[in-house]
Amino acid sequence: MEIKEDFMPSSKNQPGKEFPQVNSQGYARFRVEAPDAESVNVSLGLGGKGGTDLTKNAEGVWTGTTAGPMDEGFHYYHLTIDGGVFNDPGAENYYGSTRWESGIEIPAHDQGFYELKNVPHGNVQQILFPSPSTNTSRTAFVYTPPGYGVEASNRYPVLYLQHGWGEDETAWSNQGHANLIMDNLIADGKVEPFIIVMTYGMTNEVKFGGLRDFKVDAFQAVLVDELVPYVDKNFRTISTRESRAMAGLSMGGMETHAITLNKPDVFSRYALLSGGTYNPEELKNSTKPALIFISAGSKENPDRVINAVNALKDAGYNAVSYVSEGTAHEFQTWRRSLFELAPILFSK
Repeated sequence: MEIKEDFMPSSKNQPGKEFPQVNSQGYARFRVEAPDAESVNVSLGLGGKGGTDLTKNAEGVWTGTTAGPMDEGFHYYHLTIDGGVFNDPGAENYYGSTRWESGIEIPAHDQGFYELKNVPHGNVQQILFPSPSTNTSRTAFVYTPPGYGVEASNRYPVLYLQHGWGEDETAWSNQGHANLIMDNLIADGKVEPFIIVMTYGMTNEVKFGGLRDFKVDAFQAVLVDELVPYVDKNFRTISTRESRAMAGLSMGGMETHAITLNKPDVFSRYALLSGGTYNPEELKNSTKPALIFISAGSKENPDRVINAVNALKDAGYNAVSYVSEGTAHEFQTWRRSLFELAPILFSK
């Protein structure tokens, strides 16, 4: 493929920074000033294989372009300079992989659903809620929809939305644009407004290779026994099981799976976004959920998702599958998943 020279600064760049750049085909181009360095590599690379090696010119400036187009949407990356790991000074930073990583945005053909538009906007506010089980105050971010502060008599359903391993409570707003997705859906009349609560899933203390041994009990206590009552007390929620949902991406999906099975009296609607599946056997002795939503990218294991949902449907559950075309285990999959989930989440 011939590379088109229509490169523009990434929308995730630091103010006034020209690099990194992206083009209309999905290629990414980098420029790093490191005159004394012997090697510079960008972790971002086609398929994640070895990243992109940059080449130094006579002025000590390193440049390079990915070997092929990247998947649409958001990607984390970092620089490796002579063996040391650094963030790109041209890019904004986002918490992922248990550290603040550089971020880049590859233009997407469907990016309109999460773009900032001239529509009424909700608010994302940080709260500190008491957590006796961890002997501290913990942080959560709460999205309230447009008009929340106008009509005091209105009450709203609540979605508890979890991030993945290596991320934190900022991910769904900063990387996922969950608030903009909701604002745009509400403005288009495609969803009845609801509140979203995002908190840290207490997962990053577990090394990546040990995730199968993760015990959900401590986080379950924080979420169910502490955060849910706090939100119901301090926000205008509909504080019933029927109006309460839980969803999560990747590791957050694993947490969602465990907690909804453990606490079927708390949540009535479940969503796993690249985060495993449910089967009828594990649900049969629980209060029946009103909705089960399972999604993945087409470059993950979509057949597993589709087969799981078909089995749930055959067993009499209201189950929905979604496959994000052309994406893998990445935020474009999860942005699209939330866009598909939100309109049906609290529908009758």
